[in-house]
Amino acid sequence: MTTEKKSIASGLVLAFLGSIAFSGKAIIVKLAYRHGVDAVTLIMYRMLFALPIFAVMAWWASRGKPPLTRKDWLGVLGLGVTGYYLASFLDFAGLAYISASLERLILYLNPTLVVLLGWLLYGRGIRWAQAAGMLVSYGGVVLVFGHEANLQGANAAWGTLLVFLSAVSYAIYLVYSGEMVQRLGSLRLVGLATTVACLCCLLQFVVLRPLSAAVVAPEVVWLSVLNATLCTAAPVLMVMMAIERIGAGMAAQTGMVGPLSTILMGVWILGEPFTVWVAAGTVLVMAGIFIFTRMARRA
Repeated sequence: MTTEKKSIASGLVLAFLGSIAFSGKAIIVKLAYRHGVDAVTLIMYRMLFALPIFAVMAWWASRGKPPLTRKDWLGVLGLGVTGYYLASFLDFAGLAYISASLERLILYLNPTLVVLLGWLLYGRGIRWAQAAGMLVSYGGVVLVFGHEANLQGANAAWGTLLVFLSAVSYAIYLVYSGEMVQRLGSLRLVGLATTVACLCCLLQFVVLRPLSAAVVAPEVVWLSVLNATLCTAAPVLMVMMAIERIGAGMAAQTGMVGPLSTILMGVWILGEPFTVWVAAGTVLVMAGIFIFTRMARRA
């Protein structure tokens, strides 16, 4: 196997494993919400435990490297705020109102958002078959959303909007991170950008909540440790390394394992119902993304 093929294969494996690890995040968040914690406090704990990991990562990757320019620092700040802080907080907030299954289906639309941003920002074309795949996948999300809206009313609409904005924020990160990854390296960029995001989440808690709000159930603390390591630090690094090997577009196409693993864990761990509406919506989303990604590769 050639070096190039090995790089592509390892990139796909990293993106695949990162997708599974990211999927577990929604399950952990939903479990933590059962102990009366809110999104601001929960994400503070997640980032508090993740901060040392990313700070060490940034230091290690920066050894012997030239210092960052002002433009680099601005880029790191922008990616940290959009790709990790905003995307994470909006996702956590949305999960308080919708099921883990619907959340993962919305986030699975990420490749379509990357292409839409490419069209809006750079004038890149969208093939008719890609547009058809997008319509099918968005139709699947609407189907599952309609089912949840019948059960939860306006809460489902608000949660869906928050998670969709999270997906948009992460798509912006993917679009702009590719060039910086090539220049700075995945490890260094991950460490710096996520350190920025961790500090933003800590500052947000200090500004919006009294310090007494940090007193939470022990289960919340342990779930946050698991979230910070297995579902934050590890997958973030894997996705950035995947981007370095296969590019932002392919890294966004993490395969069917993401939504499927979330749905299975949601049914098994959270006791979420697996109805015909969820099944039909999932099939539509995955079929639409399959069509979309095949057309994207051909393009």
